[in-house]
Amino acid sequence: MTADAESPRSLGMLLAELTADLAGAGVALARDEARDIVAAVLDVPRFWPSTNREALIDATAIDEARRAATARAKGAPFAYAVGRAAFRHLTLAVDSRVLIPRQETEVLIDLVLEVERGGRGTVVDVGTGSGAIALALATEGSFDRVIATDVSLDALAVAERNAAFLRDDLRAPVEFLHGSRLAPVADLRVRAVVSNPPYIAFGELDELPPSVRDWEPPVALLSGEQGLATTRAIIREARPVLEPGGLIALEVDTRRASLVAEVLAADGGYRDVSVRLDLTGRERFVLARRS
Repeated sequence: MTADAESPRSLGMLLAELTADLAGAGVALARDEARDIVAAVLDVPRFWPSTNREALIDATAIDEARRAATARAKGAPFAYAVGRAAFRHLTLAVDSRVLIPRQETEVLIDLVLEVERGGRGTVVDVGTGSGAIALALATEGSFDRVIATDVSLDALAVAERNAAFLRDDLRAPVEFLHGSRLAPVADLRVRAVVSNPPYIAFGELDELPPSVRDWEPPVALLSGEQGLATTRAIIREARPVLEPGGLIALEVDTRRASLVAEVLAADGGYRDVSVRLDLTGRERFVLARRS
């Protein structure tokens, strides 16, 4: 029976169906997965499905939940399966065209807002992907303008969709530009450059979990020169774009934070280089000011 022809059914029945399908596919904690899928589809707290099993679910939601369960059974990351991911106070649409926003990257937003408290001017998010960084800064910061760049037109399509959905929450206009790194803004002078660039070395690909290696876009994960090529290029290209005293804030591989700090210090165009920690106490972020 198709979803269009199907009558509403109880949430408890849907949970039982999804749990059986996920368990049959070998998905661990199938009952919890089913609950979380339904909660995501209905946009309700995680506990709600378990305490409202008599609630009736319409055919559209049933169909969406079944598709998500099928994707999870095939190994898709949860965010891709349900088509959305939480980032700070935002809910973002995501799919395999973009990297799934990570909780660690939320700290990068905190650092930028802390260092640039009350700051105005333009901030650039390099390699925006889903638009997570750009949209968080536009909804929480006091910048006059946010520009987001990406080399992937597919990624920009996702980011623009998220911006359209969040348009009423934006405190600054957000502009999306297609191009490599800072090339689209080479003629501007900006207050801050922020990026979570690809930083996994090609030789490290097999070390990644299958949910990352087999599903997330390689262009958002991998970089040459032992993972540092893109980061070095951003540092080099940001120098002429940043205004004096402007901020560069980068998320980096925890194994290479000191190397990135050395690149910034050796560049000659930056001062006040610092390495900051993530929520687990690992060196994850590198900040500096334009000399």
